[in-house]
Amino acid sequence: MTTDAYFEELAGALRAADVPEEQIGRTVAELRGHLAETGTAPEEEFGPAARFAARLGGLAPAPGEPDGSAEHWTWTADLFNDRQMLAVHGDQGWEVESLDAIGRFVCRRVPGAELAWEYRREVITDRRRAQVLDELEPEGWEPCGEWLTYGYFKRPKAATAGPAGTPASVPPPPAQWLFLSRRGKAALAVWTVLAATAFVALGPPGYAMVLMGVGWAVTTAVMARREAVPGGAGTTGKS
Repeated sequence: MTTDAYFEELAGALRAADVPEEQIGRTVAELRGHLAETGTAPEEEFGPAARFAARLGGLAPAPGEPDGSAEHWTWTADLFNDRQMLAVHGDQGWEVESLDAIGRFVCRRVPGAELAWEYRREVITDRRRAQVLDELEPEGWEPCGEWLTYGYFKRPKAATAGPAGTPASVPPPPAQWLFLSRRGKAALAVWTVLAATAFVALGPPGYAMVLMGVGWAVTTAVMARREAVPGGAGTTGKS
């Protein structure tokens, strides 16, 4: 089967599964790009088109679209380990739909049709926004949320790993929702002490809240600067 015939069959099977046309086009483009890099035949890389479509069809509902069978979970992490936790949860099939008003990752997963996801974080400012999007979109990365100066991006691992892009394990939704690194816990402890001291010394609780807000803003600005310059903290995630 030729490459064109394979993707025609794949697209037809996805349409039959009610996958939106826009998503079909994006998926086919990403998979074609992957084949161009690997130089392999589509059946060798992805398996039979109909079977591969059945696995991809589980992602048919677009992000945010109602789906009664989907599991939903919201969690957060500090800036020291959010990328690590995104990698862990992405491997378990959790797709980030958005970030809420307080910076939590709003996720969903469709039982029986899970697909592993990979994520990356970039510094997003007015000057860098267009540049970052131009660099990442051709590689299949989609924006999935922003928080402060950071933008988060996702793409299904099937776009780069083919049939191997499925979760190795699918544990139940965690009861935990807060994931702090050692540095995050230390920073929280320091700012709690400072806030308490400011409250006792200054009186109104507003001063304590301002103190904590300034502290987190300074921390975020320092990390953003490290990531924005060559040799800084950088981002993680495969390209």
